[in-house]
Amino acid sequence: MEGGYGMWMGQPVILRVVTGSLRVPLRGRLMSETNEVVRLRIADSWDVDIFKSMVIAVEHDTPVCVVN
Repeated sequence: MEGGYGMWMGQPVILRVVTGSLRVPLRGRLMSETNEVVRLRIADSWDVDIFKSMVIAVEHDTPVCVVN
């Protein structure tokens, strides 16, 4: 069953992912959702499927522009 991630689709996000004792923030755009996974686009042509059971949080990613 899909649900819960619909409001995040197409937006820049940070997924907080946990596996074992490892916790990792992943930046990208949520592209799609199935019953078990969400698809995160990390780069222009690199999509990664993440098991929903590994996601502990979703946050808006606010891109920062640094100018020298």
